[in-house]
Amino acid sequence: MSPKLSRRNFLKLSGLGIAGLAFRPSFDFGELQDGDQILRVATTSASIHNQPDEASKIVFQRFRDEIVNIYFEVHSDKAPLFNPLWYRVWGGYIHSSRVQKVTVKINNVPSSLTEGLHAAEITVPYSQSYLLRKQNTWTQLYRLYHSSVHWVIGLADGPDGEPWYRIRDEMFQSFDNLDYYVPAKHMRLIDLSETTPISPEVPPEKKRIEVSIARQELTAFEDGIVVLHTKISSGQDYQPPVGVSWKTPTGNFAIQTKMPSKHMGGGQLVSDPEAYILPGVSWVSFFEPENGVAFHGTYWHQNFGGQMSHGCVNMKTEEAKWLFRWVTPKVDMTKMTTTGYGTKVKVY
Repeated sequence: MSPKLSRRNFLKLSGLGIAGLAFRPSFDFGELQDGDQILRVATTSASIHNQPDEASKIVFQRFRDEIVNIYFEVHSDKAPLFNPLWYRVWGGYIHSSRVQKVTVKINNVPSSLTEGLHAAEITVPYSQSYLLRKQNTWTQLYRLYHSSVHWVIGLADGPDGEPWYRIRDEMFQSFDNLDYYVPAKHMRLIDLSETTPISPEVPPEKKRIEVSIARQELTAFEDGIVVLHTKISSGQDYQPPVGVSWKTPTGNFAIQTKMPSKHMGGGQLVSDPEAYILPGVSWVSFFEPENGVAFHGTYWHQNFGGQMSHGCVNMKTEEAKWLFRWVTPKVDMTKMTTTGYGTKVKVY
């Protein structure tokens, strides 16, 4: 779980955390609408190979947040075997592990919002958020990525005169002046009907989840019948130089906390896309409270079947959302956090 922000650190960050940058208009992805097959490079760089095989010749590199057209998908019988999905792109093939398949949807903006929290997701490859440090002084903050979920609390005129949503970051919820702003057209308000419980008629004790670390698989059961079976990415099992293990803990647990949106990684106020800062991690279901281990959606890789995380169970975002709705306790979408003893989880 992300560290809490102390008042002392807040004061330090608010004074020194980020440097003001000249405003640039929001990214405009309108020309990429109408069902284009595109991906976003989700790491510092990704290699284009001349064959769908990680041992093949590297032709050139693509770099973080470049948008690349997909010609078609390829399921290769070459390495890496646990994740055979490649994309045919201009100049060769790119493996799916460190890219995010994205879409572009420019949204209609409501004329007003009711009070309270409104969950919304990013529907473009990425959107640049800004802090309003003081009147008419805008400063770049986080880059928000496709399918990430954030809490909208209001509408305002953005630095370009267009409507922008005011975002309340769960990590900084005690500090009003750390709300940030995103072009409203880049976000889709999530209808409450999308978050209603799945299989509510099934007694809670008849639902359970099993996670196999060895197979990198998750299986959900209703009264012994499999209702979801999928690849996941658990914690990396090597020891980093500082001696911290990222292995996902094994044992018997239960869902205890659910959050539609969670700020993970660091809490620094920076606009650096390379920083380990993950605002808006979606559909989070915590099951191990000591280390804050959860099932959640993933927008920074597609390498399911391989160990990738800092302890959590990374899932495809659409599957994490399904699981979030399926497990108990029932979520209250008017709150950032819902707690309660819920669905049993076994990790082995």
